[in-house]
Amino acid sequence: MNITKLAAIDIGSNSIRLLISNVIEYQNETHIRKSQLVRLPIRLGADSFVDGRISERNKERLMDAMQSYAYIMKVNDVLHFRACATSAMRDASNGDDIRVAINDNTGINIEIIDGDEEARLILQNDFLRGLIEDARDFLYVDVGGGSTEITVFQNGKRMEARSFNIGTVRLLNDSVDSASWDEMKSWIMTQSTHLAKPVMVGSGGNINRILKMASKPSGSALSLDYLENQYNYLKRFSEEERIVRLNLNVDRADVIIHALRIFLNAMRWAGTEKVYVPKIGLSDGIVRDLHQRQR
Repeated sequence: MNITKLAAIDIGSNSIRLLISNVIEYQNETHIRKSQLVRLPIRLGADSFVDGRISERNKERLMDAMQSYAYIMKVNDVLHFRACATSAMRDASNGDDIRVAINDNTGINIEIIDGDEEARLILQNDFLRGLIEDARDFLYVDVGGGSTEITVFQNGKRMEARSFNIGTVRLLNDSVDSASWDEMKSWIMTQSTHLAKPVMVGSGGNINRILKMASKPSGSALSLDYLENQYNYLKRFSEEERIVRLNLNVDRADVIIHALRIFLNAMRWAGTEKVYVPKIGLSDGIVRDLHQRQR
């Protein structure tokens, strides 16, 4: 048996994550098992989408977080890692300056990736590969704090992909106009006309939390009716009540309704009645992509 450790850092608009995974090689089989996940709620999008730049305060917090992650990876004997930043740093005028400063101070080289690369990495997942092998028609929808990435598959083949600047933190800060919604609606409806009985696959921290609230295992489906009921139920509570009475994290309680709104609109426009939630994310895809590169 051979065991190596790979790590992924996902610098998103709502939070940043460090995922460390064990890659186990045994009898010509490979198993990738999560070893440790550290999540820090540094809401970079609250700066980037409103002011167009990341504040000094959040720059310092991000620097401290990256230094901490560097130490954690060192203690865990991580062999290889990759750090990727998405829309918050993409949109920030000082995003590249911060990237350089972090590299100089911590040795962590952050790649500011575009929507296409983000979608490609997330699609490195066994659940999605199963749908592809079954030649299913489906839409993969990843809802983040700054953007929503949508990939369309027909007969198991990737046909179209698009990144929309509609995300939970943008909506929270009223930074999404009606034209952006109309653009997403038109694109989804146009793409869906070519699909036969499509299903939807959803990812992101908020839809994962909704699945947990439904007491369902990873890979289960949530119906359109269930999501509508959950949306209306959560709207009855204030943000404070969602934290205290519903036991939601502070950085989840204010954005979860916006995530549900995005998923509900996407499902209605695509004509799908259920969304499968395999609990995948960018960090999982980065680890799998790193493993493929090493092979």
